[in-house]
Amino acid sequence: PVTKLAELSADEDAAYAVAPDGTLAVVRSSPARPAELWVAGKQVTQTPTEEWLSYPWIEAPIVQVPARDGQMIPAKLYKPKRWRKGGPAVIFVHGAGYLQNVYEGWSHYFREMMFNHLLMSKGYAVLDMDFRASAGYGKAWRTAIYRNMGGKDLDDNVDGARWLVKELGVNPKRIGLYGGSYGGFLTLMAMFKEPDVFAAGAALRPVTDWRSYHGGYTSPILNDPQDDPEAYRRSSPINFAEGLKGSLLICHGMVDVNVHFQDSVRLYERLIQLGKKDFTLAPYPVEDHAFVRPESWTDEYSRILALFDRVIGPGWKK
Repeated sequence: PVTKLAELSADEDAAYAVAPDGTLAVVRSSPARPAELWVAGKQVTQTPTEEWLSYPWIEAPIVQVPARDGQMIPAKLYKPKRWRKGGPAVIFVHGAGYLQNVYEGWSHYFREMMFNHLLMSKGYAVLDMDFRASAGYGKAWRTAIYRNMGGKDLDDNVDGARWLVKELGVNPKRIGLYGGSYGGFLTLMAMFKEPDVFAAGAALRPVTDWRSYHGGYTSPILNDPQDDPEAYRRSSPINFAEGLKGSLLICHGMVDVNVHFQDSVRLYERLIQLGKKDFTLAPYPVEDHAFVRPESWTDEYSRILALFDRVIGPGWKK
């Protein structure tokens, strides 16, 4: 007979429910395996294909990166088995600002997890940090960006880059970063405000001017633009575009209803006005904030990989 179980959430790293007859159901995931359902000790589902399972996925170790103010930043480190000093590194910048991505479970960023494995297989070290304002670390951590997005959260990513140089021997001229949404915003801030730290950046669906974003998100952090214009000025990448020295890729869906495509268009025009040369905008005509077409995802990550390979990877020139 089939026993009805209580509702389970596959979003949890380990969720369980007990039926009236005592049958136990568990949903469990790990950093290298997506969530699966187990009932009475037997696995009921198998999400990935055999081909996917055959790949040597790793559970990236969690490390603690020291920040300049004495705090320790939790991070996942993807380090190539045959790592050589002087090699390149990439920092992945998660989105939402308040999201948490460093934990012992299947990531919401499973595509990026797989892309980080691809980078690692090509000789890149990859760092994935829960920088300041990420969820799960208390009020002071979350509110560290009040009135200054692109402040302490950017500092943490810069400190991550310096840690890679010190601890792994990464070549300081061969560091890039990428991220989407809030991660795209921070990528822009890094490329514009820390051009001597980051040589290449891929900003995906990025906010470029917080004045054009919806107030339900920005007002608790930056106040209202008419009341605190300085907070918006220092938090918006478009105001710092003159600082670009490295190679920049911008990818954005043209029907994005979250971060509007106009944000990237305005920044692109600003970079033209400033006479910058090494920047590219890849528009996706039928994509929203989160892509839904496999060919769009493939195109986007192919462009990111090509950027890193050209600037800091095999194509790097001293």
